[in-house]
Amino acid sequence: MPDDHIPTERQRQQAEGVREKAEGSRQHAEQGRGATEEHRNSAESARNEAERFRQLAEEARSVRDQHREALEMVRVERERLREAGESARTAGEEARAAAEKARYAAMEAVHATAGTLHATFEQMKVVEEMRRTLRELQDVNKLGPN
Repeated sequence: MPDDHIPTERQRQQAEGVREKAEGSRQHAEQGRGATEEHRNSAESARNEAERFRQLAEEARSVRDQHREALEMVRVERERLREAGESARTAGEEARAAAEKARYAAMEAVHATAGTLHATFEQMKVVEEMRRTLRELQDVNKLGPN
């Protein structure tokens, strides 16, 4: 019996060793599952972060596009104002030229009026001279028959 006991003890020790090995493997597998779960959680977190960054990038593109459109509207408005200013400047130049022509026309009218007044004055002198002459003739005629 003593011989039976030794292999049994050896078997028991071997079984204990196998059991310890199995427990170590189980613990190792459990740790592996935990690490795998951490990796899965980490990967999910990374995917979520990537999606969040993609959304932020999309929002930034949208804001950039709106900003670009606003800048284009400002540029178009500035161009329209520049054209309006140029039109106003041209109209001002035309008005100035028309005013200058009107001033010259008014000066010519004043000169013409002065010429007409001078001619009228000269004619009035002639008429007055003629009246004097007629009065003198009348005075001579009044004195003559008497």
